[in-house]
Amino acid sequence: MDGDLSSSWDSDDEYEKFIRRMNPPRVVVDNDSCADATVIRVDSANKHGILLEVVQVLMDLNLIITKAYISSDGGWFMDVFNVRDRDGNKIGEEMMLNEINGFIRKSLGEESSYIPSRRRSIDFTPSSDHTSIELTGTDRPGLLSEVCAVLTDLECNVVNAEVWTHNTRAAAVMQVSDKGTGSAIADLEKLSRIKKLLYNVLKGSNKSREAKTAVSMGATHTERRLHQMMFDDRDYERSGGDNGNVCHRPTVSVVNWFDKDYSMVTVRCKDRPKLLFDTVCTLTDMQYVVFHGNVDAEGPEAYQEYYIRHIDGSPVNSEAERQRVIQCLEAAIERRVSEGLKLELCTSDRMGLLSDVTRIFRENGLTVTRAEVTTKGGKVFNIFYVRDAAGNSVDPKTLDDIRAEIGQTVLQVKGHSDHLKSPQESPTRFLLGSLFKSKSLYNLGLHLG
Repeated sequence: MDGDLSSSWDSDDEYEKFIRRMNPPRVVVDNDSCADATVIRVDSANKHGILLEVVQVLMDLNLIITKAYISSDGGWFMDVFNVRDRDGNKIGEEMMLNEINGFIRKSLGEESSYIPSRRRSIDFTPSSDHTSIELTGTDRPGLLSEVCAVLTDLECNVVNAEVWTHNTRAAAVMQVSDKGTGSAIADLEKLSRIKKLLYNVLKGSNKSREAKTAVSMGATHTERRLHQMMFDDRDYERSGGDNGNVCHRPTVSVVNWFDKDYSMVTVRCKDRPKLLFDTVCTLTDMQYVVFHGNVDAEGPEAYQEYYIRHIDGSPVNSEAERQRVIQCLEAAIERRVSEGLKLELCTSDRMGLLSDVTRIFRENGLTVTRAEVTTKGGKVFNIFYVRDAAGNSVDPKTLDDIRAEIGQTVLQVKGHSDHLKSPQESPTRFLLGSLFKSKSLYNLGLHLG
């Protein structure tokens, strides 16, 4: 029986490859038909996840999608995207136009395939340059600092990382290298120790949510994985007293269009980069297929409209399912909403830098709500969104204390003024320990911009 099923799946896979060979994807990048955007038209044989693949390519190229028209009824996928660069302009460089065309074609080529991954909690993905560690757990003040301290003690250097928090949950994808070799961690005993110690940090004293560990050999797309990890961790389930800590919650509705056996999903919220990726990612993870769609994000508010069915062909068929779709889309949008004061750090890389920085934040009463860590050419560029431990705006005096503790000028404050307390609200200045003197942070400084 199993052999028959395996043979059937292999046959289906070969048939799909045959269809793609006979009908290769057609990509047109048009800079003439629209005055204020570059128009990208994609025609291809249809398959589950194809919309996400195209949107992910556009996101990875740092393009802003202002409009989209989606149609994938039957066996053919025909989509149109209006895009701009990060400065809000049409794509002007011929080389970039060719790269867009080439990357989309490659993502939809004969050998491409969408395989949903369900790796969970703590996961190591080996490569020649680094080991990728995936973490999920209950968020709490100082959690990132504790994780970084464990990695530093085990002589693991954090090369790149992204951390999201939402609805009391935290998820992180961290790429680390071995201090001794400068490459991926090959010692299985050391990997086991890392997993055990990180498990203890993630678990903490929490009795209600169990920490888990897993090992996988698959490749990792960081933002794709973060969505999957938080979805698997059920961050969309809100506690009774939770208000989401989001100023403007998205408006999501799901109604059935019985004549066509579709469910119509509409989303209205403040526009921001990568919004389309976030919603399409979640619908794909929930095993829904977008047959038609319309996206308009040219103003301050984004409007998205999708006509969906479950992968089994049925529309949303119960109130419980409808509520779950709404909650999951709200969570997908809110995960990337950056709450708190934005701090940007740029300096030379060194072992333990991230551990030192996050520990200084913790000792000054700040908690990290989101973080992006990038290392290139011996330089680090880190972005942190921080609040005080109670979830309130940051006291300006606390930032002064951090500056006095650290010294030089490599950290800039980029957040809005409403993320800082007014002088009338500011409590007594935090008392600092003497643990972080110039000996541990000799090449790190702070500048208030």
